[in-house]
Amino acid sequence: MTNPADITLPSFDLTGKVALVTGATSGLGRRFALILAKSGASVAITGRRTDRLDTLKAEIEAMGRKALPVALDVTDTASIRACVEAVEAGLGPVDILINNAGMNVEAMAHEVTPEGYDTMFDTNVRGAFFMAQAVGTRMIARGQGGRIINIASIGAFTQLPGLVIYTMTKAAIAMMTKSLAKEWARKQINVNAICPGFIETELNSEWFHTEGGERQIKSFPRRRLGTESDLDGTLLLLASDHSRFITGSLFTADDGQSL
Repeated sequence: MTNPADITLPSFDLTGKVALVTGATSGLGRRFALILAKSGASVAITGRRTDRLDTLKAEIEAMGRKALPVALDVTDTASIRACVEAVEAGLGPVDILINNAGMNVEAMAHEVTPEGYDTMFDTNVRGAFFMAQAVGTRMIARGQGGRIINIASIGAFTQLPGLVIYTMTKAAIAMMTKSLAKEWARKQINVNAICPGFIETELNSEWFHTEGGERQIKSFPRRRLGTESDLDGTLLLLASDHSRFITGSLFTADDGQSL
């Protein structure tokens, strides 16, 4: 029986943890890095646009936290290995991986080219898998477990017009999440995924201010887009020790858009 005197409210303090965020140059990845740093973690920020990483580094350091920018191309396994080695050398072993890097080429199925298909799968699936493998292998060797949070999409569960290949990649991420969670369960590595709905970011803002974009917003149950901050709570839950009993889960955060 629980003693009321023993009850403490959850804290999402990540002080002493090292987090690695892929695709941190803009949008959700940038927000994730800031939130993790705000919660006390030292954050490795990675991506291809290194000038943006330098700007983000300055913002994180202004909070009094540590940030390490590392150039990363997730389609290149050598780049992945070099990135993880650089992070461990600069900040220490990775406790939290945010597998966020991804991209999309919008096209109807009959318009998809082999090059576009390969680019999306190389980035969204192959890159995410080998990033998880590189970090997970080191977590296993260290024997202290960790947290891997994959960023999927409601496209993992539902059809999205003009995004057939994108949704295929996100469905793959969903199954990858469950498979890794099962395989690494006894290694104390928790693997989960966040599946966001439509959230306004730098990459899609222009579309949602067009006539077509406004029509799409009106089709949503609450006739609104999400904001980057709407994922903060889910991110911190899954990154913290309070997720010790959560693994292999796919967290839909879409304001009912997929209903």
